[in-house]
Amino acid sequence: NNPGPFTFKGTNTFIVGRGKVAIIDPGQDDAEHLGSLLKEVRHETVSHIIVTHTHMDHSPLAVKLKLATGAMICGAVLNSKQDDDGLRLDASIDHDFGPDVMVSDGDVVEGAGWNLECVFTPGHLGNHMAFSLPEEKSLLVGDHVMAWATTVVAPPDGNMNDYMGSLRKLLKRDETIYYPAHGPEKRKPLALVRAIL
Repeated sequence: NNPGPFTFKGTNTFIVGRGKVAIIDPGQDDAEHLGSLLKEVRHETVSHIIVTHTHMDHSPLAVKLKLATGAMICGAVLNSKQDDDGLRLDASIDHDFGPDVMVSDGDVVEGAGWNLECVFTPGHLGNHMAFSLPEEKSLLVGDHVMAWATTVVAPPDGNMNDYMGSLRKLLKRDETIYYPAHGPEKRKPLALVRAIL
């Protein structure tokens, strides 16, 4: 429940699998959201906590969720850039994020009855990762592509050249549905990717 001009109606958190599940983008450090998540998975074992990128509305709750579930945190670390004058245009970075498992492009996070392929999509943030669920031909795209607005790319940690390259990368893939971290799902998403380009 963190609606706003950059989050739309709030940050979407996804649960993948049955029995042993992964939670993708647990969200900001919010006790109410943690309680809701734990209620949703009360009959499940959480094996993985997966973070698309380290903005404050995506990753900070991962630590408390790990303490409550014993799951491993998976994600990429941001090699933060700094302007010469110290100006930081993107002040919402979770600098405390530390995954148990570092993921890279092409890695596969395996669970019980599901696999998530890591698809490196920098641009919105330098450590942005999407996750492909081949069982559904879907892509959990984080903040890379959204159906309600274009993505904010704020330097120095966001990079428009990287963002455009990551969009072109998606045009070579065959997922038929995108699940963004904000807003609704997008079916037949490649037309949207072309339009954003």
